[in-house]
Amino acid sequence: MFLGEYRHNLDYKGRISVPKKFRRDLAKGAILTKGLDGCLFLYSKESWDRLTTRLRELSVTQADTRSFERYLFGGAIEAQFDQLGRINIPEYLLAYAALKKEAILVGILERVEIWDLQRWSRLAKKLEQRGEEIAEKLSERGV
Repeated sequence: MFLGEYRHNLDYKGRISVPKKFRRDLAKGAILTKGLDGCLFLYSKESWDRLTTRLRELSVTQADTRSFERYLFGGAIEAQFDQLGRINIPEYLLAYAALKKEAILVGILERVEIWDLQRWSRLAKKLEQRGEEIAEKLSERGV
């Protein structure tokens, strides 16, 4: 399980250091792809396999299924760690997430989200303002 926030800088080659706590769960393989809301998703191989199993159960005849599969899988890569625990983020994913220098890695249960620090700060502020409202809506769903 991934938890917590960790600020890191990207280097000039588009590499970012992944926290040691996260690397333990990513040691058997990691997948990096476009996320939602303008971030990147980093999955362990195990979590990715569970997600793909669920997506395979959806009907390919549905346009939304095909579109989401293209979105998620089309830009995905197997992330490789170097000796310093960094992954290289390809240019197209850097552009998608507007990542330049300062970034934050956020542990969200089965995935890590990689955000541009300024974009994350704006979103986090909105989430804090809506925390009670969101909690109430989730409680209506039994959470």
